[in-house]
Amino acid sequence: MEQFTLYFLLFIIYSFLGWLLEVTCKYIELKRFVNRGFLIGPICPIYGYGVLGILFLIGPNTEDFLGVFLKSILICSILEYFTSYLMEKIFHARWWDYSKKKYNINGRICLETMIPFGVLGTTIVYFINPLFFNVVKSIPLIIRIILTIILLIIYLVDNAISFNVMNKIKGEIKKHTIDNTELIRKKVSNWLENNTILYRHIKNAYPKFKINIRKLKK
Repeated sequence: MEQFTLYFLLFIIYSFLGWLLEVTCKYIELKRFVNRGFLIGPICPIYGYGVLGILFLIGPNTEDFLGVFLKSILICSILEYFTSYLMEKIFHARWWDYSKKKYNINGRICLETMIPFGVLGTTIVYFINPLFFNVVKSIPLIIRIILTIILLIIYLVDNAISFNVMNKIKGEIKKHTIDNTELIRKKVSNWLENNTILYRHIKNAYPKFKINIRKLKK
């Protein structure tokens, strides 16, 4: 239980910091607030999973700086690739696409994002995580347990609501039988815009999503 609370709270911290990074980058680009990610709350779990993956794979072996950098790139790139693949397979749409960027792999990952993954991962391992690890570990266990239970419940409820929203979007996508991805995308985009804030959130977070007709025909 002690280890679970420690790493779960670290997961929440890094998921929040990842969300903050995404929101900041979008604010700089668009000059307005955009709630990034699929979840309602201010977290992007892919960052939390990525950091924990890096920490568990590298462990205490941090003498090899280049190794830490390359492992960070590898772990985060694999995670982003398969997250993109699974989201497209499950919900019949590609929510981000790097096809127009140089040195991409199937449009799911690209060199432009892989290098920052390495930089962020290395920074976290050497500078940020030692601080957060000690701070979280210094919290009395009973308080950590209470925080973990509360945040875990909120996280699971958020996932359940967000998954239901994504399933509704998938259902709307499957209604269209026309053989035109862009027309389907526009119809679904309009449907999202005219729906509740939960659906508009997805449209705002991923305005360039693409429909996969091949998935619809199966």
